[in-house]
Amino acid sequence: MSINKRILELIEALEGGSQRGFCSKTGLAPSSVNGIVGTRGSDPSAKILNSVLLAYPNVNANWLITGTGARFLTDIEVGKEKSITAHKIIQDTPISKEGFLKNGIPLIGLDVAAGFGTDDFAITESDIQSMYVVPDFDNIDFMIRVKGSSMSPKYSSGDIIACRKLVDSKFIQWNKCYVLATTEQGLLVKRIRQCDKIDFLLAVSDNKEYDPFEIPKKEITGIALVIGVIRLE
Repeated sequence: MSINKRILELIEALEGGSQRGFCSKTGLAPSSVNGIVGTRGSDPSAKILNSVLLAYPNVNANWLITGTGARFLTDIEVGKEKSITAHKIIQDTPISKEGFLKNGIPLIGLDVAAGFGTDDFAITESDIQSMYVVPDFDNIDFMIRVKGSSMSPKYSSGDIIACRKLVDSKFIQWNKCYVLATTEQGLLVKRIRQCDKIDFLLAVSDNKEYDPFEIPKKEITGIALVIGVIRLE
């Protein structure tokens, strides 16, 4: 089923088939809606999709864009999905399921991301919590949600950061923020600085209540540079 037909389903389910009511809720022009749900409907732009998701926060964004999952969110899920949808930045071009999945950046859980430095690391469809298309984020491998306050005020708990895996640790930019996968402490988000000890790195928090600490390089299985952040205000 195409995105166009799913939008038509929403008009039937939420507005009793009234395109006028749908336009009133979403702020879309009647001509735009007619162009989508007509017999020769064109693919909706990202602007239209965002308008639909903001107007109807109980609509499942993944279902609308890719056709997967339930049409509507449960009451418990609505608040969480609104937070994600409000920052789901999509290029203002027609978008298909294939294009969305190809160009999107996967948001994954911390348990999945902890293995990003291993040779067999791979993100499966079941690992993906949501997908983002952010034009200014280039060559991003994955996104994760920050947990804890050690990097406050730079990053707050709940912020979503975009990560690019580093192939060679020799190219670390000192004092930049990185995500580290470690054998002893799991996943860490820290600034990395040179350490006086050989074969160690100094991990520094922006929150001054957390003291810097040394990490043996042999305990680090993966390093990813933080490229950007998406947050709720």
